[in-house]
Amino acid sequence: MEIVSDSTAGAARPGHAPDRRALGTVKGLVAAYGALSAAVLAVVVVLAVNGREVTSFMWGRSAGVLASAAVTYWLTVLAARGARWAYVRIRVISVVVPVAIVVIDTLPGVLPAWFVAMQIACALAIGATAFLLNGPGLRAAFPKSR
Repeated sequence: MEIVSDSTAGAARPGHAPDRRALGTVKGLVAAYGALSAAVLAVVVVLAVNGREVTSFMWGRSAGVLASAAVTYWLTVLAARGARWAYVRIRVISVVVPVAIVVIDTLPGVLPAWFVAMQIACALAIGATAFLLNGPGLRAAFPKSR
């Protein structure tokens, strides 16, 4: 596997087409995570504007998930450019965030079913990236520097 590093510490370049495709798929999944997160927040806004009950927890949760999607996408772009530190962070995010979303959002009686369903869709989108990011191909493309 060809790895070209530049002067930045911890930089790698995924050199083979399968690695670039995998990172492209990760970008797409993270973008879907962001789009779903934006949709959840948009529904919360529409409900609030129309006088429906929207809790502060729903506001904070939907805004927080959207913010995490933006940060995750930024890290994914940096990883695609060869930043190992960004790759390591999105590997962790891809495992931790879906679990956190499901655990918090499925607490009985806290959130309406539609909100939980949309958040679980977000979790599935970001969770799918874990399989690609933690696979042997991308791990080899971002070796630990010693």
